[in-house]
Amino acid sequence: MSRHVVRLCDLADMPEGSSRGFSLAAAGVRDDIFLVRTQAGLFGYRNSCPHTGGPLDWVPDQFLNLDGSFIQCATHAALFRIEDGLCVSGPCAGRWLDAVAVDVTGEQVTVTVEGSGGQ
Repeated sequence: MSRHVVRLCDLADMPEGSSRGFSLAAAGVRDDIFLVRTQAGLFGYRNSCPHTGGPLDWVPDQFLNLDGSFIQCATHAALFRIEDGLCVSGPCAGRWLDAVAVDVTGEQVTVTVEGSGGQ
């Protein structure tokens, strides 16, 4: 297995209260993830609802409920805590989103992808 650091964006591209999706294709791995930035920090998750396996956003980069206090699944309105991905309301209550470790170095936001081959 090899490890590849993938640059997602600049931190300035993720203002507080925002969310943004990314499609990764590195090291033979394809994955859809999203980031949410709050006053508490920057959080990353796989873009897959634990109930249906479908994507959480109904419009690109729209992962939050109307007041921005929870991640919301567009399919069935399940609500997930931003800070840890726990579902607190909906058909998958008690289940978790798959967290993705996000690194911020200087102004660059990156993730590390483990894969088996080239791009």
